[in-house]
Amino acid sequence: MPDLTGLVALVTGASAGIGRHLAEGLAARGAAVAGLARGAERLRAAMDDVAAATGARTLALPADVTDRAAVDAAVAEVAQVLGPVGLLVNNAGLIDAAEVPLWEADPEQWWAVVESQVRGPFLLARAVLPGMVAAGGGRVVDLASGISTRANPRYSAYSAGKTAQLRLTEAIDLAGAAHGVRAFDLAPGVVDTAMTRAMPMHAGRTEWTRPEDVVDLVVAIAAGELDQWSGRFVRAGVDDLATLRATTPSGDARRLRLVPYGDTDPLG
Repeated sequence: MPDLTGLVALVTGASAGIGRHLAEGLAARGAAVAGLARGAERLRAAMDDVAAATGARTLALPADVTDRAAVDAAVAEVAQVLGPVGLLVNNAGLIDAAEVPLWEADPEQWWAVVESQVRGPFLLARAVLPGMVAAGGGRVVDLASGISTRANPRYSAYSAGKTAQLRLTEAIDLAGAAHGVRAFDLAPGVVDTAMTRAMPMHAGRTEWTRPEDVVDLVVAIAAGELDQWSGRFVRAGVDDLATLRATTPSGDARRLRLVPYGDTDPLG
């Protein structure tokens, strides 16, 4: 079990679901954890529970990830109370309200989903990365999805947002490498949460990704065990952690790219 003592982690969407599991998993390994979510009361209760269960220092930051001023203030508070953020986990995000084709979607709700998946991670990274650069390094984990690697006829907003996140991750990796900053796309699979239970596509599902598998991957990333995967996509519950540690991918492996139509494709 990696020891994360001295690390300050900021986890968005930390009051429930995957974010709540990540907050406790990181804290159990010694990290000081700041949790960010919109619901103040539930968030404070969750972070108090994490502190009681692990003995770690925690901080509750009620904020909307799409609100620039709120995000900037939250990151400044983390630095003041716990110290500079060394690990950012962008987990918060909305999902399409209904399984309908794009032309039947409510425009305002559709755009709110995209904003939560793109503007949110952008604002968090923008606020956190200067501190990482100044400190000589840090790590960003963006919670990805299989839907980010392929189109989906029913979750067009979530698909568009998650695909954009892949580009944000790669941009951070490319620009941050010289400063010791690394970024990762981590797809959690289908974890049994209130959100996934509410999705009709998962009705009747009996097999779920274990939250522990997601936590173990994030902990390994936080400990620097998977730095060779920076800028790439990993999948909890499918990727074997020992294999990831022992593998150094090359070229465009686990990156989203155009597939040439053949050897004569000028874009190939």
